Amino acid sequence: MVRSLSPKPEYLQNFKQIGTLSLGSGEKCDVWELAIAADAACLSEWAKRFRQTYCSDEDLDILREGTGKSRAEYLLELVFPDKSEKPGPAVRSGDFAELLVADYVEFVLGYWVPRGKYAEKGSRDESVKGVDIIGFQCDDPEQPKPTDEMLTFEAKAQLGGGKYKDRLQVAVDDSGKDYLRAGETLAAMKRRMHMAGENISMRVVQRFQNAVDRPYRLLSGAAAILSDEAFDPGAISGTNVAKHNNAANLKLISIKGNALMTLAHTLYQRAADEA
Repeated sequence: MVRSLSPKPEYLQNFKQIGTLSLGSGEKCDVWELAIAADAACLSEWAKRFRQTYCSDEDLDILREGTGKSRAEYLLELVFPDKSEKPGPAVRSGDFAELLVADYVEFVLGYWVPRGKYAEKGSRDESVKGVDIIGFQCDDPEQPKPTDEMLTFEAKAQLGGGKYKDRLQVAVDDSGKDYLRAGETLAAMKRRMHMAGENISMRVVQRFQNAVDRPYRLLSGAAAILSDEAFDPGAISGTNVAKHNNAANLKLISIKGNALMTLAHTLYQRAADEA
């Protein structure tokens, strides 16, 4: 069975649904809150997951050999998005949002979510093109069923203060394009898995590459990850999904939290310091 069977990480005990917003056209947007202090003990676990998403601990010493850099320096200067030089902070914000939503898709919704794209960035200060997050559910990739599911999710962040900037609307609009770019994203996933010798994972991705001959359920999602200051229920409720090509199967979520950009910086720093 291909779906997430992993236990929920400790840091997600601080991640809970706190309500629901209704859009003008009747759709629902679930509201989640991440309430976790920047010095919480569980951040070490989260920071380790962050680090290993970008670079496995097993590969770190080999990759930094010859650079003259410590583990922390290598990660902060050559792997993680930059903390202060543009566009690094915006990329940090976007990566943090995507990884948080990937955790939601995996540990809350129960999908298997590959995350290999972060380790293959051509530039640390660029976002990876294609669908933000893809999750899979199927009983057996060798015996495909129409009830197998692929979920594509777009995540947009506003982790700092200021007026809400229509992050959910942008996520919805981008999600409507996922049916066009999913093929390229799946092809890139499959290539990475082939190069890594991950044949079982590659077969799962392959199962979802031909919906005509091997139909499955395609679900969509859009998420806005917002600081408490930017969270605006009225503005979020004004999101329009009428033009989305998969509106009947579209899941909407908004995630709010205090000082989320500070939390993101803390995670990256701790991921480097504890390497």
